[in-house]
Amino acid sequence: MDLSSPAMLSRMTALKEPRTRISIRRIRRSELPEDTVELARFLIGKVVVHDLPAGRVDGRIVETEAYPPGDPAGHHFRGPTPRIRSMYLAPGHVYVFFNYGAHFMLNVVSEPPETAAAILIRALEPLEGIEIMRRHRKTTRLLDLTRGPGRLAQALQIDRRHDGLDLCAPGPLWLGETNHVVGPIGKSVRIGITRAADKLLRFFERDNPFVSGPKRLLHPVARRRKPHARSASSS
Repeated sequence: MDLSSPAMLSRMTALKEPRTRISIRRIRRSELPEDTVELARFLIGKVVVHDLPAGRVDGRIVETEAYPPGDPAGHHFRGPTPRIRSMYLAPGHVYVFFNYGAHFMLNVVSEPPETAAAILIRALEPLEGIEIMRRHRKTTRLLDLTRGPGRLAQALQIDRRHDGLDLCAPGPLWLGETNHVVGPIGKSVRIGITRAADKLLRFFERDNPFVSGPKRLLHPVARRRKPHARSASSS
């Protein structure tokens, strides 16, 4: 993506300027697609909101990764454990895990109760509470606030205390949507995994500067050409 383009410069400038409270509608559970991969795509452009004592912090989801049922790369692959019990709740609940002893990761539960699956929220475009996020992240660099799952959890102050919360119920941490137009959505392999690493289960808003990961994954996925059917005479 070209961060020096007029469109990107205008977008970054708008984020730096003070703004009034934006209108965000809470999403109902009934609106969530009943499929992990479909939900991962649906969440692009939706908003994660955390109402803190210091003020509201929120951001548009611009990058997700799906970990559907039976996925060898998922924490749920080997069955239930106390650590992942929230993954067996209804869609729209929060699953939080501590990655490599350093960063919390926000996930959205994505399948009917008793079927474990989740979607990792990999990046947000910050909307409200940017100064609060800067204090949480101890940086003034806008692109370092919520680009990446560990950064966004720190910026929004999400940790294990929020594991199991319902993002579709009244509360300080919730899921919403605005009238912001969502750009074209790309997909790629997931980042930092070794099992099922060829699956195209990462979704992102193209040309959004807050999308994380290697730039090589931002290019359109080439469609594999299907082999021609072999005729009976050639068999």
